[in-house]
Amino acid sequence: MLIQAGLLTAALVAWEVLADLRIIDPFLVSKPSQVAALLAKVAKEGELWHHVGVTVGETVAGFLLGTLLGLGVAILLWWFPALARLADPFLVVLNSTPKIALGPIFIVWMGDGVGAILTMALTISVITTITVIYAGFTEVSEGYVKLIRVFGGTRWDILCKVILPASVPTIVAALKVNIGLTLVGVIVGEFLVSKAGLGYLIIYGGQVFQLTLVIASIVILALMAAVMYQAVVWLEQRWVAGGAPGNTRTRLGSGG
Repeated sequence: MLIQAGLLTAALVAWEVLADLRIIDPFLVSKPSQVAALLAKVAKEGELWHHVGVTVGETVAGFLLGTLLGLGVAILLWWFPALARLADPFLVVLNSTPKIALGPIFIVWMGDGVGAILTMALTISVITTITVIYAGFTEVSEGYVKLIRVFGGTRWDILCKVILPASVPTIVAALKVNIGLTLVGVIVGEFLVSKAGLGYLIIYGGQVFQLTLVIASIVILALMAAVMYQAVVWLEQRWVAGGAPGNTRTRLGSGG
């Protein structure tokens, strides 16, 4: 941690010095002192918190919706293998489609509001969530499934007592990916339609050549992404360290 902090500090100092010496153009790349001053100013005025709140709210909503929808569809595909085989080529095509190209369609369908932004976030995140979680379901050892069946377990028992507990690490990994993809989707949506949020600030700053505002917004986005990722890591430590998969194996091994 100290090494990373030292590297970051060295990079910021070098950036400041190079900008002061005009080796790099501060108009084009700004400098840390200007970014810090702007952040302090807009934070004091209160405008910054409004834009941060908008982006955080949209990201959390998109993350929860994408996770629940992705998990639900993955369970559906596992429950009906024929449906999974039918859906596989469509998931591959959708996953490789450049989602930003769908933006104008979403604007026409959903209007230029939060609906279009959340739809963009879901489009970017949910396909990956489905494929990652479903792949985790299919990799669960068939031996555990057969053991449940030997004891008269139903398909619902297999899902609740084997598939889901054993897939906790995979689900958490999907959450880690999903939080970043959702934030990307929200920012892209704000680029297209929003009149508030950090994506709006980035676009506005670029249009009026206030690159310090652009960089400041990107810094806040990076901090947001780090905080949200650490929240998922905390969840992982609470959830996976609780030994859900291990406990499942223990119960199966003892016939309980």
